[in-house]
Amino acid sequence: MKKNIAVLSGDGIGPEVTSQAIKVLNAIADAFNHEFEYEEALVGAIAIDETGDPFPEATYQVCKKSDAVLFGAIGDPKYDNDPTAKVRPEQGLLRMRKMLGLFANIRPVSSYKILEDSSPLKNEIVSGTDFVVFRELTGGLYFGQPRGRSEDGKTAFETSVYTEEEIIRISKLAFETARKRRNKVTLVDKANVLVTSRLWREVVTKYHKENFSDVELEYLFVDNAAMQIILNPRNFDVVLTENLFGDIVTDEASVIAGSLGLLPSASMGSGLGLYEPIHGSYPQATGLDIANPMASILSAAMLLEMSFDMVDEATIIRDAVEEAMNTGFVTKDINAQKFFGTNEVGDKIAALVKEKSAAKA
Repeated sequence: MKKNIAVLSGDGIGPEVTSQAIKVLNAIADAFNHEFEYEEALVGAIAIDETGDPFPEATYQVCKKSDAVLFGAIGDPKYDNDPTAKVRPEQGLLRMRKMLGLFANIRPVSSYKILEDSSPLKNEIVSGTDFVVFRELTGGLYFGQPRGRSEDGKTAFETSVYTEEEIIRISKLAFETARKRRNKVTLVDKANVLVTSRLWREVVTKYHKENFSDVELEYLFVDNAAMQIILNPRNFDVVLTENLFGDIVTDEASVIAGSLGLLPSASMGSGLGLYEPIHGSYPQATGLDIANPMASILSAAMLLEMSFDMVDEATIIRDAVEEAMNTGFVTKDINAQKFFGTNEVGDKIAALVKEKSAAKA
């Protein structure tokens, strides 16, 4: 099978971890007789430096003609530390999501037995955790208008806007996924205070009753949900929520795995999927060969499964990542006493993919 993949490595450690994901994808291609063609494009701070635009038109066109997008990370201290910067890397990310119709961010959260001691939570709390968050990605406070500051600069304001259509389209994905898992959806909102949250609750409740009444639906206010994710993460199966709340609770949930470097994500919408690790650009680690590539590699597994329907291939990658962890082939963020470099971990996982593919053939 021949597929075209747009590669947006971005800033900081983005190029380093993305190159390891490509290394593993190439191992899959060799083992299963697939052909993956990659086209690089600029995004983020590097795109601003070269073109003045964090998401150039040329990058948009590369994405549009591809079958999927593999994304690294964006962000650079010279923009992060300058609140007066008029053009920022994050503007490119938001515009990319909007222009590509990526309205659903999907983040699986799982515990790994070998890493339970790495989590700041107790083993008995994190053990067996397996849930996925569906975060609406193109609405709410991040995109609502009007927004700005008063003439004297002493007052600032944002507007949160949601439509019934925006809520239904991501709810559909969440309920469909729950049917394939443990048949439970938790809607996270703040319906006791926010008008947009009351719309979410009304729309989701009606849509559930009419289309997915076989799936259990529960409701949690976001403050309670944040607490329950720490107290009893095993209670969750599929979490459905809006943009801002999803941004917060997914980063909170990332501590369960023991490292941000282990969590992949997918952004889906109007046919095209974008896949990225949830960690940032981590500029302090750039070029030091210490970044954890596993989240990027697991994002590549999501790409194969969700965009190309290559379920067996995705499973092999996940098994290879877990075996690498179980045998101690990890980066410094997981084991500060005995660790390997970014490239070494990528090489090991690619080799394990080849071994597992051969055994399966």
